[in-house]
This record gives sequence, C-alpha cells and structure tokens, in this order.
Amino acid sequence: MIDSFRIVYQGGTGEIIEKKSRFIATVVPVNTEEEAITFIEQTKKKYYDANHNCFAYVIGDNNEIQRCSDDGEPVRTAGRPMLDVLLGEGIHNAALVVTRYFGGTLLGTGGLVRAYQGAAKEGLNNSVILEKLNGIKLQITTDYNGIGKLQYITSQMEITTLDTEYTDIVVMTNLVPIELYEQFEKKVVEATNGKAVIINSGNVSYAIMNHSVLIL
Repeated sequence: MIDSFRIVYQGGTGEIIEKKSRFIATVVPVNTEEEAITFIEQTKKKYYDANHNCFAYVIGDNNEIQRCSDDGEPVRTAGRPMLDVLLGEGIHNAALVVTRYFGGTLLGTGGLVRAYQGAAKEGLNNSVILEKLNGIKLQITTDYNGIGKLQYITSQMEITTLDTEYTDIVVMTNLVPIELYEQFEKKVVEATNGKAVIINSGNVSYAIMNHSVLIL
C-alpha cells in the first residue's frame, strides 16, 4: 500500500482565454471509472454547444486506470497533455474535462497543448487538493506515569492524536502512518517498560485540513 498521495477533496473550475478561444476546466474527485464516465457525459450535456469537451482521468492508488480523449482536436494536443498535468501533480482518483469554445483563430499544435494544460492547471488551482495518508488507528492504554512519555513520543514523531480519555487510566487514540508503525510501537513499549496496552484498530485513510483530521 502506498503511504500517501494527493487527491481532489473538492472539485473546482477554471477558465483561460487564448486568442479569443475559451478553455473551461472542470475537475471532480472520482473513485471508479463509471463515476468518471458519468461526469464526462454530464459535462458534455452542460456544454453541448461547445466545439470540444476533452477529458482525462486517473483512478487507483497506483493510477492503474488512465484515460484521455482529444474529442476532435489534433491527436495528443488536448487529452494527453491534460493527463500529463494530473500525473505531474501527483493527483489520484480525479477526472478533468476542458471545454473549448473556438474563438476563430487557430492556435497550432504547441498553442493547443499549452492552452489545454494551462486550463487544467487553473482548474486544479481552484480545487481543494489534499494529501491522503494511509495509517493505522491505535488505541493505547497506560497509567498516569506513562502518559507524559506517550505525549513526548507522539510530539517527537509528529503522530496525530485523535482523542485522550482520562479516568483511573489514560486511553490515547492515535493515527500512525504505516511507515512509522513499527518504530512507534517499539518506542511506546520501551518507554512504558511494556506496561502500555496497544490495540490495533485497523487501517485508516485520512488527511489533515486546516489543522483538523479528516477520515476519508
């Protein structure tokens, strides 16, 4: 499993004008190819009077699915350049349509590539992009002698703490990035002389937005 990658949390739109041609980008998050196709068809209906509705989408933790279309523009001047923007930005699970209203002046191959990529970047700039992290949710139970040590370890390793309950014992719930799990667990065991009880609640995908944790 990949430790982290970038996703579109909230889609957006952007527009640029090149020699009187309008290029309107629409970006949305998608989890399946069916969702991507539905979005593309809806966008084509919305901009039914446009000259072109070119698209690109990437789906999967490893971007296993990659598709693009020039929709009548010269080959590899629209869809592929748009796909390259998504891949170059490290975006996963997103679909992008760039709609063109022809302004009467030919842009040439290079001009089209620059315009479609520029519109794609503008759409992404107006979207909310987050770093999706794959981690493990841990519940750690300790006594009051151990809580200070746990707080030091989580601060030192920049581990996210979801909750801390104080009764006759202390129960701390953490989200630990997968790549730090073994190191974190070892430090907790050593710091508490094996007295802390660690419960693995399974894998969780999450992101940090405005200093708050979002479970995805």
